[in-house]
Amino acid sequence: MSAVSRRDWFKTTAVLGVTGAVGSRLGAAPSADDLKAVVDKAAAFLKTRQKETGDLAPDPRVGPGVTALAVSALLRNGYGPDDPVVASGLKFLEGNIQPDGGVYSQGLATYTTSLAIVTFKEANAGGKYDTVIDSAAKFVKGLQFGGDPKDLSYGGAGYGNPGGRDRPDLSNTQFMVEALLAAGVPKDDPAIKKALAFVSRSQNLTGEFNDQPFAQKATEDDKGGFVYNPADQANDKSDKRTAAGGLRSEGGMTYAGLKSFLYAGVGKDDPRVKAAIDWIRKHYTVKENPGQGQVGLYYYYVTFAKAMAALGEDPFVDAKGAKHDWRQELFDELKGKQKADGSWANANRAFLENAPELATAFAVLALSYCKK
Repeated sequence: MSAVSRRDWFKTTAVLGVTGAVGSRLGAAPSADDLKAVVDKAAAFLKTRQKETGDLAPDPRVGPGVTALAVSALLRNGYGPDDPVVASGLKFLEGNIQPDGGVYSQGLATYTTSLAIVTFKEANAGGKYDTVIDSAAKFVKGLQFGGDPKDLSYGGAGYGNPGGRDRPDLSNTQFMVEALLAAGVPKDDPAIKKALAFVSRSQNLTGEFNDQPFAQKATEDDKGGFVYNPADQANDKSDKRTAAGGLRSEGGMTYAGLKSFLYAGVGKDDPRVKAAIDWIRKHYTVKENPGQGQVGLYYYYVTFAKAMAALGEDPFVDAKGAKHDWRQELFDELKGKQKADGSWANANRAFLENAPELATAFAVLALSYCKK
């Protein structure tokens, strides 16, 4: 996409709301020019890191997930499928499509296929990727845990590593939900309903949707938030456990849980949604990942941005009554963390976020939700 057309795109999206209505009254957001400057620097950095194969991962053993994230982020920020980095990245993703419909290399099949579905959807002009998306969605459905609805694993998804299913967790499950919905799977599809059962079972909220002991032991500070893996309640050595025997709520997981509910059509008057929003009001921040500090910070920024955009509360009011223009605050935080070469990197090495390719992909994707 040319510089002129991208500038026009940013200016257009600055005056269009999420639904495309001109003049929608939302909270403050960064200007189109400010966004463009930050994103263009990041795009230039990613170009220097892309391999001849189109791969953007710091290590080929990581698989196509980082590339999918980066390409999706660029597409959402106005770079077209003909952009060299995007085109090369899409070609790399196409090369990782397996006979079973999944998009993966050595492992992380749920994670990378789900990300690829969303990316192919962003690039699906003229239905080019319809068949690929449909096959990938069927593959992801096959990785979902079934069985007894009362079982703790029911409805969830794990990494889908070679050799069979592993334990499910909320992170992979939320990626699966987003991907299936992006693929056109109806909100009342059995796979979505099963997934929401697992999402509900991952919330520190007792009631008809969750009868797990950890939720009953939740502290006041943790109530309403979400945990990474409800099975951690049985692991005495897990650092996720609280002194009371419950599980600590985490920011990234809470926004992921809220996003899953909202994307799947669960109403804002639903007690699970209300409880999640109440937790977020008490822990609102763009400085850290609540409950984890700097661990998974850039993952947090993406789930934060997606959930806040879906919630549509502009400005967002925290538990103390303070109003937050979350788009502007997130933009300012990310701009302040951007390095001179256009990249981002987490000083904390957890989850590979110290790799600038991954952190930058997350940051650019989060920025795409800062537009009004």
